[in-house]
Amino acid sequence: MSYTIAVAGKGGTGKTTLTGLLTNYLVNENKKPIIAIDADANANLNEVLGEEVDFTIGQIKEEVNKREKAGNKFPGGMTKAQYLKYRLNTGLTEGNGYDLLVMGRSEGEGCYCYVNGILKEQINQISDNYKYLVIDNEAGMEHLSRKVVKKINTLFLVSDCSRRGIQAVGRIKKLVKELELDVDNIYLIVNRAPNGELADGIKEKIESQNLDLLGVVPMDEKIYEFDAKGEALVNLPEDSKSKKALKEIFNRIDF
Repeated sequence: MSYTIAVAGKGGTGKTTLTGLLTNYLVNENKKPIIAIDADANANLNEVLGEEVDFTIGQIKEEVNKREKAGNKFPGGMTKAQYLKYRLNTGLTEGNGYDLLVMGRSEGEGCYCYVNGILKEQINQISDNYKYLVIDNEAGMEHLSRKVVKKINTLFLVSDCSRRGIQAVGRIKKLVKELELDVDNIYLIVNRAPNGELADGIKEKIESQNLDLLGVVPMDEKIYEFDAKGEALVNLPEDSKSKKALKEIFNRIDF
């Protein structure tokens, strides 16, 4: 069975950057094969990884529906379901040591839930082909509540060093318990902390939310430099503040 790592938290906390650097870490540790899954409708994990994505699940869904509405026959005598499955299997982006699957967003009424369902089914079908699944969830708790994956081995809750951020991930942890999701381990990573340190009030809030703090990532000017130039964040130097801190954090987990 594959080992599933999910990343969740409120928007703007750097969870997509963390997901990309986690994927890069696993590649460097030779923990392959790996599939990185961008489960956010507002997809940008590929930018962190420095990959061009030809098709998202949402776009493939639109292509299949338009072909059907236009009365076009599907190639090879395939049914709509068979052609959709074929397109999904060819929609993976091959990265440097990993594959990438992007949910994306499609047009049309009620399409978001449908694309989410396609993503869930596709993950179920391909997960056994990989040793590691790394999933970047959308901001909030939607994908967790929809049970996009059956089991999560490690769930990283990502927060900035604010009380609101800590409260947000505290609610996600409570939701996991309430829904009785199959999650082995839940860890908190606090991102963008000034000088890599937390104020006493934030430490108290973490404790009151019953969160297991795995590590703190300092504010990193290099991330802003790379982002401004449009450079892939996985290419950050190994001694950059964030990449170095995250490597130390990931080394604490027995993936």
